[in-house]
Amino acid sequence: MLEGLRIVCNGADDSHASWSSTSAQAPLRRLSVLMPIYNERWTLSAIVSRVLAAPVPLEIELVAVDDSSTDGSRELISRLAEGDSRIKAVLHEKNRGKGAAIRTAIAHMTGDVAVVQDADLEYNPAEYPVLLAPILAGDADAVFGSRFVGHSRRVLYFWHGLANKFLTLVSNVLNNLNLTDMETCSKMVRADVLRRLRLKSDTFTIEPELTCRLAQWGARIYEVPISYRGRTYHEGKKIRALDGAKALWELVRCRFLDTQFTDHAGFYILSAVARAQKYNRWLLDQVRPYLGDRLLEAGSGMGNLSCQLLHRERLVLVDNDEIYVPLLERRFGNRDNVRVDCADLTDGAAYKLWRDEALDTIFCSNVLEHLGPDEDVLEFFHDTLVPGGHCVMIVPAGKWLYTPIDRELGHFRRYTRNELAEKMSAAGFQIVHQRQFSRLGSVGWAVSGHVLRRRHLSPRQMIWYDRLLPLAKVLDYLLPVPGMSLLMVGRKPAAAAPAVPIVEERRRAA
Repeated sequence: MLEGLRIVCNGADDSHASWSSTSAQAPLRRLSVLMPIYNERWTLSAIVSRVLAAPVPLEIELVAVDDSSTDGSRELISRLAEGDSRIKAVLHEKNRGKGAAIRTAIAHMTGDVAVVQDADLEYNPAEYPVLLAPILAGDADAVFGSRFVGHSRRVLYFWHGLANKFLTLVSNVLNNLNLTDMETCSKMVRADVLRRLRLKSDTFTIEPELTCRLAQWGARIYEVPISYRGRTYHEGKKIRALDGAKALWELVRCRFLDTQFTDHAGFYILSAVARAQKYNRWLLDQVRPYLGDRLLEAGSGMGNLSCQLLHRERLVLVDNDEIYVPLLERRFGNRDNVRVDCADLTDGAAYKLWRDEALDTIFCSNVLEHLGPDEDVLEFFHDTLVPGGHCVMIVPAGKWLYTPIDRELGHFRRYTRNELAEKMSAAGFQIVHQRQFSRLGSVGWAVSGHVLRRRHLSPRQMIWYDRLLPLAKVLDYLLPVPGMSLLMVGRKPAAAAPAVPIVEERRRAA
C-alpha cells in the first residue's frame, strides 16, 4: 500500500524547467483580500476604503462576496466594484454562510497571498503589514492575528472569551499547536497553500476547519498581535452560542473523521508517509550498499527519503511540482552539499543541469510509474551517470495489482521483473541486484482496490503499516503472494562503448 508516493508533474512550462536552487522563489506581487458580506451596508463603504488604502508593498485585490444580503449591501458593493477595478464583486443568490462566502472568494482570487477581512470594522486593515511580514521574509505560510497578546483591546463578553480560549485549547491539543487565538478572523495565508486546502465549511466553522487543515498540511504558522474593536450584539455581532458547539464538532470531524486536508493526492499521502519513519529507514537500508557519494534523487517529493541522504558529498534533489520544490528549498537548501532543482524528468534538455555534477548514483523511488516515456527517462539516467555508477529503482510491481487507486495516483503502469529488467538493459544498464518485497502490502493494496473499490489511500493505512513493519518483514518470507514493490539496481558499464543514444535510435525507427 506504500508505493505511488511521489507524483512528478509532467509538461511544466519552460520557466519551471529552469528553476533551480540558485534562483529565488517567485516574488509575491498581489494581496487578495477575501471579504464575506452579509447585511453590512452601514460599515461597508468605510471598510472597503480602509482595505484599498492598506499600506502594503503589494498590489491589492478585494474579492467581496455578498451572501445574499437584504439591506442593500449587494447593490452597494456592486456600485463600488464598478468604480474601482481593484474590487471584484461576487453575489450569492442564496444565503449560504460565512464559510461558503470565503470559499467562493478563494475560487475567484488571483493573488499570491490572501487575507480574510470581515466587512465590519472589528479588524483593522492598516495592520496587514504586521501579518504580511513573516510571509514576505519567507518564514511563514500562514499568519494568525491574535487579539489576546500585545495590544489593547475592547473589553467585551466574558463567556465569549472563555469559549474562545476553550476552543483554542482543544484545537491546540488536537493539532499539536500553541496558538493563543484560533478563532481569530484575521488569517493571512499564502495563496498556493490556501488553494490546495480541502475546505468544506459553510458557516463560522471555517475558522477551526482552516486551522486544522493548515496544521495537517504542515504549514509554518506564525502568530502576531493585532488590535481588535469588537462589536456588541446591538451593534451587529452575529455569532451565537450554538456556533461554539459547531466549532467544537468541526475540530473533531477534521481531526478524526475526515482527515483528507487536500485534494492533491500525492501530497496527502506523502504527508502521512513522513510519519512512517521505520518504513522509510527500511526502504533506504535495502538500497544503501548501492548509494554513492554523489547522488541525484529523481522525484524527491517533500523529502521523506532525502533527509536520510544529507551526509552525501553531493545531493541533488529534483522534482517538478510547485508544492514540493519550495518545500525542499526550505528544508534542505541551506546546506552547501545540497542542490534543489525544479526539472521535468522526461525532458532530455533538463539533464544538462547536472552535466558537471559527476553523479555516481541516481535514486528513483516510486516515480517512474508516473512518467509516460519511461524508456527515454532510463536512457537519460544512463547518460547522466559517470561510468560505473548505479541507477537504483523502486517501482510498484504486479500488473494484477493495478486498481482505481493507481489511476487516482497517476500511475501509467505497474511493472513485472522482466519488463523493468528489459527496459533498464535496453538503456545500457547491467542489472546487478533485484528484489520484490512487501507481500503484506500486496494483500492490503488488493483488498483496498479490488475488493473495497477504494480510489484513495488512507493515511491511517500508512501509519498502521509502519507499526506492523516487523511483522511485514517476517511475512515477506512466508506469504504465498508476490510483493507489491520491486527494487532493481542497474550499473552503467565502467567503459561503455560509444553508441547511438537509444532515444535517438528509437526516434529514427519511428
